Amino acid sequence: MNPMNRNRFVLIAGCMSLSFVLPLSFVLTGCGSKVQADAKAEAPPAAQVENETDGSLFKVDHSEQFPVVTAGEHDTAPELKTTGSVSADVSRNIPVISLASGRIVEIDARLGDSVTKGQLLLKVQSQDIAQAFSDYRQAMADEQLAKTQLERAKILLDKGAIAKKDEEVAEDTELKAKVTTETTVDHLRVLGADMEHPSTIIEIHAPVSGVITDQQVTAAAGVKTLDNSPNLFTISDLSRVWIICDVYENDMSFVHVGEYADIHLNAYPNVVLKARIANIAPTLDPNIRTAKVRLEVDNPGILRFGMFVTATFQGMQREMHATVPATAVLHMHDRDWVYSPAGKNQFRRIEVMGGNMLPGGLQEIASGIKPGQQVISNALVLQATVEQ
Repeated sequence: MNPMNRNRFVLIAGCMSLSFVLPLSFVLTGCGSKVQADAKAEAPPAAQVENETDGSLFKVDHSEQFPVVTAGEHDTAPELKTTGSVSADVSRNIPVISLASGRIVEIDARLGDSVTKGQLLLKVQSQDIAQAFSDYRQAMADEQLAKTQLERAKILLDKGAIAKKDEEVAEDTELKAKVTTETTVDHLRVLGADMEHPSTIIEIHAPVSGVITDQQVTAAAGVKTLDNSPNLFTISDLSRVWIICDVYENDMSFVHVGEYADIHLNAYPNVVLKARIANIAPTLDPNIRTAKVRLEVDNPGILRFGMFVTATFQGMQREMHATVPATAVLHMHDRDWVYSPAGKNQFRRIEVMGGNMLPGGLQEIASGIKPGQQVISNALVLQATVEQ
């Protein structure tokens, strides 16, 4: 038998044997044609997407229990607040020095003391003073001798006993002796010696009135020459001080030389001082991108070096901000929020940026809502109701 005919016979026989067990339709389908799969029937069911609930909406049963107010408006200029510290006006820091080296035998002032001009600060026993007085006495003696010789030369010249040139030499010697005496006197005055009371001990007095803000000496300590010795004291005039602030590069438009800033003290919250912008550093800190701004302010007696302050700079352009009752602002998670009616017993919580407190129990809102927008007058009560 032909191999092709043999295979056809086996296939027909297989189909005839299956027809006794399976329905004829299945046999005809399996033996005669290919099965077509239903794509729709085999596909997974469509995903059901549910909209996420708005977390800023809150629904209450009786919305009429929460009074609503309309935000007002407040005309103001934009503000920049930055921190600063009080420092000394370097032009008012006066060093106390001694031009005479020696040993300190007495100290009459201490660090932090208030002193007046001319007040005794300390006493120094100095070899320089002893040597200066010795030079002065020798110069006085030489001057007296030169003066006597000049008088004698003039008498001899009148009698023809000496020549004119000898009298001129005596006159020149007397003149040089006088110059030497004057030089020794100036030397003693520079060293701080008292010409009327010669002594090896000199007194150092305060050159100005102020507060001693630095002390580098103690009793029995040595005083060296100026080239390798620090200042004995530093006296600062605290009637006017500096405030140094860091202003970021993006906020430089808020500061202008000659304008004024409000200074708020952490130690005295109810005190507001006016400080004048005296200087803006020409360079920025390359690490934090800030410029040093120096303000000058009169010290009413409460400012101390190193004290932290908050400086408020006013912008040039006016802005209209909203105002709401202070109770309408909820402080939560280091942020400020207000509740606004959203209809159907719902309220929407809105994040805002709180501003300054205003008279009448109002608070300025810098951003988040606009004037005329309605908000709940007491946000804390609504928040407590929502959390129940």
